[in-house]
Amino acid sequence: MKFSMPRFAVGFIIGLIILPLFGWLYFRFGYAPVATASSPMPFEKQLAHSALKARIRNEAPKNSTLQPNDENYQAGAHIYRVNCATCHGLPGQPEFATSKGMYPQPPQLFKGHGVTDDPAGETYWKVANGIRLTGMPAYTGSLSETEMWQVSLLLANADKLPQQIHSMLEQPLKQE
Repeated sequence: MKFSMPRFAVGFIIGLIILPLFGWLYFRFGYAPVATASSPMPFEKQLAHSALKARIRNEAPKNSTLQPNDENYQAGAHIYRVNCATCHGLPGQPEFATSKGMYPQPPQLFKGHGVTDDPAGETYWKVANGIRLTGMPAYTGSLSETEMWQVSLLLANADKLPQQIHSMLEQPLKQE
């Protein structure tokens, strides 16, 4: 069988047209999973995580502008309870209905792995910018830079918090 450059070129051009057309039709006619209960598209998780990690690696601040101390932890705990707890949970409290219905499910930051092994700058980047195609909003414009650093320091040190801060976080939200 002989290799034919014109045939190859025609096949290549048709492939460049047909693949995007099928992709467009897949989305246009509702075959793509868009409900939170739907299973993810092939490679969706891998592509999203790879892009997120690369962006954070390039843009996240390396050092906090604030010191991790009781005053900043207390302010961070208040900010967390008001803005984050309904999705990311509170220590010793059951998961909220809001977070159970989200896709992808938001991590429960005080259970299991959490974010204590993440640098505060990485958490700050996520708080400031949000995460596309998740329920994580960007808080730039809603919270000050100081407030975003306070909640980021709280989460980065969640496994080392003073008992009074931990007790504050354990209180049910309805007391807020």
